[in-house]
Amino acid sequence: MSFSHNDHYHPLLLKQIPEGAGTALDVGCGTGLFARRLAARGLVVDAVDSSAEAVEAARSIPGPVRYEQADIAVAELPRGKYDFVSCLASIHHVPFETVSRLRGSLAPGGVLAILGCYRESTPADYAVSLCAAPVNAVARLLSATRPQEEAPTEMVVAKAMMTLPEITAEAATLLPGASIRRLLFWRYLLVYKEPIS
Repeated sequence: MSFSHNDHYHPLLLKQIPEGAGTALDVGCGTGLFARRLAARGLVVDAVDSSAEAVEAARSIPGPVRYEQADIAVAELPRGKYDFVSCLASIHHVPFETVSRLRGSLAPGGVLAILGCYRESTPADYAVSLCAAPVNAVARLLSATRPQEEAPTEMVVAKAMMTLPEITAEAATLLPGASIRRLLFWRYLLVYKEPIS
């Protein structure tokens, strides 16, 4: 697949980096493309993925990112360390309450940005999906004619089990004040900012 829905939203995620950020954690880093983009912005980046193969592939590409193979649902995270935590299409691989652990790793004023997948369940979900299908087809055709930044790597795929209303309700408890918005390509963007005091 030459067109990646997740990669398409990298610019949107990069806009969520708080001003003056110096440290970042990229969760579900895959082969490290987004982690390297964070590092190119001058951030010191730790990146984790549950797939040993993905981490091995990420480490094979030179760069300053520190990669680790770990299950984020149980891995020990430093408290209050990161100015920016990104989670690209990976939170549905673990219990949603894992966001509390990610929140705990944020420094005051730090931002958690989740590009997530949801299970379609409402008329709005199906309407957006209907609109996305032809746009997706055109995007795939266009991307097939462009050179790729890196060779595609097979990633671990999991079916999203939570609906968008369920995610919104859980986030209201675990990440109070977070904003959630539906995106076109079967994704949502959740942004949470840790209070400074």
